[in-house]
Parts: sequence; C-alpha cells; structure tokens
Amino acid sequence: MKSIITASEYAGESAGPRPPVVLDVRWQLGGPNGRTAYEAGHLPGAVYVDLETELAGPAGAGGGRHPLPDPESFGASMRRAGVFADRPVVVYDGGQGWAAARAWWLLRWAGHHDVRVLDGGLAAWDGELSTEVPAPGEGDFRPKPGELPVLDADGAAALARTGVLLDARAGERYRGEVEPIDRVGGHIPGALSAPTVENVGEDGRYLPAALLAERFAALGATGDGEVGVYCGSGVSGAHEVLALEIAGLRAALYPGSWSEWTSDESRPVATGPDPR
Repeated sequence: MKSIITASEYAGESAGPRPPVVLDVRWQLGGPNGRTAYEAGHLPGAVYVDLETELAGPAGAGGGRHPLPDPESFGASMRRAGVFADRPVVVYDGGQGWAAARAWWLLRWAGHHDVRVLDGGLAAWDGELSTEVPAPGEGDFRPKPGELPVLDADGAAALARTGVLLDARAGERYRGEVEPIDRVGGHIPGALSAPTVENVGEDGRYLPAALLAERFAALGATGDGEVGVYCGSGVSGAHEVLALEIAGLRAALYPGSWSEWTSDESRPVATGPDPR
C-alpha cells in the first residue's frame, strides 16, 4: 500500500465510486491555529483535525511537547471526522508535510492500513477549494495501537549505540548552535543528523524512492539493522519515518523526542557535528 498520493491521483479517486475520507491537518510550529486557514478554503469535503488537541495528548509530566494522544480520545476524534476502518484516508497540510505525516503515522500506528499523505500538501492542489464545513457521518474506526514501532528514551539511547538513530531536526539544532524551543541544544549521543528538509525537493514533494534510499544508506540505514527517528516533539520525525517507508525501510519513532529527552537533566547531551 502506497503512503503518498499525488494531487492528480487524489482528484481521480475523489471523483470515483469510493472516495477517500480527507483530513485537513494544517499546522505550523508556533503559528496560529490552522482552523482559520481551513475555513478560508480547503479541499472539498475535507474535515479539519487539530494537531495540538487531537493528534497529541496534553504536554507536560516529562512526555514532551506533543505526546501520543490517548487512544480512546484519538479514536473519538477520528470517528467524528468520519474515519472508517475499511475506507481509505488522505491527509494533507499546508505543504510542509510535518503535520500530515504526524496524522499518517498516528493512524497507521493505531491500526488503519490505508492512509496516504497528499504529496506536496495543499500547494500541490490546483483544483477548486471549498469554504463549506462538512458534517460527516460518524465513522467506526477504533484504534488498536502498536502497528508501528515506537521508542522510549531508553530505547532511543540504546539504538544510538547499536543501530541507526536519526535526528530529523535542522542541523544547527542538532549541533547545539541554536535552540529556539527546548531547554538545551544538541543531540542524543550517537544520533546522526538527518534534517527533514533533505527528504523533499524544491516543490515540497518527497524525493523519488531511489534517491531517498541513497540518502539513508549514506547514513547507515540499509535495511540490515534497526532504524529509529526523533525530532523536537514527534512531529517532523513522522515525516522522516514516512520518507524511510517510501525508501523501503521500516523505522521506529521516538514520540517524546528531544523535548522529552531534555526534560530530564540527567540524560546526556552531545553537541557539535560529531554524533558522539
């Protein structure tokens, strides 16, 4: 099953006999709530889903800025949005791809097997937009967590020593040169810098599978061992997990990521370009 869909493919499916459920998950780190942009214009039939309240649990208690949502609450949000267990789902955001990948990852983790990201997001769509807010019928999707692998802090630390742990944040944050959000800059010792911006081309769409495979192979992710990903709070890291899947590689996500790691001052922090 493909994990991304082009705008032209989506146009064809949405006009077909079994159109996918479409979710608008526009979100920007530190930016305004995406609902305003959604109400100004969205894909026809798209239901808005809020990342902060529906694709994440409450922050705090050492779990990072965007901990995994409670499965029951997540399921209720997805059913409200009209998600059915046996009906395909397409998710999109404004074009950066992080929020859409977070929704894709959560649905896949929770057991939905037919979820795709609109490649390039809303920017790739050249059809008409709608301002009508749909009222979908109640879906029947009920999460069964565990379909995708996850890491906790100890697991991430161990994987950095025994396998490949990729840091999806910007290189300057990995090196500890700047840290605009979390308590301290740097990276988990042993993690390799792999910014999400290198997963996509200038148009914001994912690179072809072969190029992604080359990229990750150069970082040691060849399919011969375990691979894990973290970021700041488990959002852009999902983008990297999706890029790895396109490349044919399975990877675990550390949902708590750097925001959780640095909440405990006893955990080690490495700085500079060297993984160690």
